[in-house]
Amino acid sequence: MGPSAIRYAGLEERLRSIGVDCRDWGNVETAVQEATDEHDPRARYLPEIKAACQRVSRLVALALDEGSTPLVLGGDHSVAMGTLNGLAGRSGSGGVLWIDAHGDINTPDDSPSGNVHGMPLAAVLGLGGELFDDSWSFPAVDPARVAMVGLRSLDQPERERIRSLGIRAYTMSDIDRIGIERAIRESLSHIAGSGFVHVSLDLDALDPEIAPGVGTPVQGGLSYREAHLALELVAESGLAGSFELVEVNPILDRENATALLAVELAASALGKTIL
Repeated sequence: MGPSAIRYAGLEERLRSIGVDCRDWGNVETAVQEATDEHDPRARYLPEIKAACQRVSRLVALALDEGSTPLVLGGDHSVAMGTLNGLAGRSGSGGVLWIDAHGDINTPDDSPSGNVHGMPLAAVLGLGGELFDDSWSFPAVDPARVAMVGLRSLDQPERERIRSLGIRAYTMSDIDRIGIERAIRESLSHIAGSGFVHVSLDLDALDPEIAPGVGTPVQGGLSYREAHLALELVAESGLAGSFELVEVNPILDRENATALLAVELAASALGKTIL
């Protein structure tokens, strides 16, 4: 329902209004959770999630082959495994700006919930172990080219993993101290390089007062202007070749406010300016 809500909020029309030529390739096929066995409590519904992500991966690769900029909509953040697999399959390992309240860097061995949407960054870093065979282009991302912005809810294994891998991480406390502009500029410099540069935005990075329609809200997130400035800086840099907007849950939203915000943030990321 998340992608549909973003479409309903006028994504295509908004992007066309700023000169972006859009082609909507529709939804990928996914399993119905209520009619699916969870398979492994350490990584619930993983076979079905992997199948959907492979479909995302093929579409991302096709978009790149056509010279287009992939914009992937979610749904939960597990979709990033498909996006980054498609990018790495075409360009080799790259860098990613991960804007999120959460680390999403748990593994099945230490996840407290078994929710795969808390594992995608670990997976694309090659930490999924036996869960991903040689058909996946993992590791798809160099840990030395990962920057995380907006963190404020981490499990202890995630804290240890971020430190041990040398990932550049900016918590909300860091942003309070140094400001969002410095955090994003430093992040972009950190992730620049060969291969691809991808920006993955989880709407729960924003404060739930302005983005209530997310599955795992955490108080104290980015403000409206901080989020827009972050993505305006991304656009200004010209570094990013692909984007993701995830964790929009219209059941939890208020008058589609989070989807409407996602549309405006996509416009900022793709070049909208005030003047």
